[in-house]
Amino acid sequence: MVGTSRYLRGKMVHRCLAVTAILIVLAASAAAQDRAGVETAFARAQHLRHGINASEWFAQSGDYSAARTNRYTDAQDIALMARLGFDHVRLSIDADALEQAFDGAKGPYADFLPRLDRSVDTILADGLAVEIDLHPTDAWKQQLRSGDYAVDRFTTLWRNLAAHYANRDPERVFFEILNEPEVEDAFRWAGIQAHVAVAIRHVAPRNTIIATGANYSNLRDLLRLEPLADGNVIYNFHFYEPHEFTHQGANWGVTWWSATHSIPYPATTAGMQALLAEVPGAADRSDLENYFLDSWNAQHIQALIDEASAWASAHRVPLICDEFGAYRAYTDPASRANWIRDTRTALEKDGIGWAMWDYRGGFGVVTKQDGQPAHVDESIVKALGLKER
Repeated sequence: MVGTSRYLRGKMVHRCLAVTAILIVLAASAAAQDRAGVETAFARAQHLRHGINASEWFAQSGDYSAARTNRYTDAQDIALMARLGFDHVRLSIDADALEQAFDGAKGPYADFLPRLDRSVDTILADGLAVEIDLHPTDAWKQQLRSGDYAVDRFTTLWRNLAAHYANRDPERVFFEILNEPEVEDAFRWAGIQAHVAVAIRHVAPRNTIIATGANYSNLRDLLRLEPLADGNVIYNFHFYEPHEFTHQGANWGVTWWSATHSIPYPATTAGMQALLAEVPGAADRSDLENYFLDSWNAQHIQALIDEASAWASAHRVPLICDEFGAYRAYTDPASRANWIRDTRTALEKDGIGWAMWDYRGGFGVVTKQDGQPAHVDESIVKALGLKER
């Protein structure tokens, strides 16, 4: 009995050691795969140095019929993006329209996917990389805050979308999980994002994923984010600081922004009182006054971008800024160019790739009438450090 017991204990120890050895090998293999994924993500991030957002084309419109999308941004526009020196396009796609397309929609969206495919392939043919950016409406995103059904719907949509584009060049086709999630609970968003990333990876093992922080993907949201277990991921944040300058005159967001115009950058107190008088509420006037008193200039912007860079360095992950820009309708053109130059310069100083918001919208680098050639704002091209070829 003693000999048998010793034998069985020895056999159990042997098995435990064997299982432990297997687990160590699997862990080492996973770690090696993760390192390989991180190296791939860093290498591919070099395709995302100087980008442009193709907004209001397949998203932010409500009308995605061929009659509109074919004229809003066309092959000539994509060729111009390449000539201006952009190296990638962030292509926003509406979730509802995409769901209808995958569900075999009839009517105006029956050919939504073929039109989207032509656009993606045209971007690639012009030598540009493309970010497939799922860009739903606010109402669509807000269902993710509490509804598990919405998460399942989101996951299914990405599984279909990633599988659809997995046969394109993985070096130049990137999958951005969600634009500005608007999920205020950072822990909930972390779980959702990790779940969707696994679904994408299952059907598109070679593509690089782009992940972001909760809520509006701003700097604070990035700093609260824990990287995914998947190594082949690039992280993204948006930068519009200070909104008092970049969103002056805007009729969305904070109500009093719509009352402002001609706010200068860099901030100087000259003319401050006259500009403050445009804002009706005392608390709102105080917010605007702080813009002037907080010394918003290149040094201030650089300090904030440095925080994002430090986060990426600490986690050893690649980082991009997928949106930055200034609303142009009510902004002094020279001040707008100054802010874009200082932000772009700060990003590049820290080795962070960027995509300006946007091509022809309210923050645009060009002006254009549908179906007509675009007119390039040379001052903004210069502020971006680019030059038309």
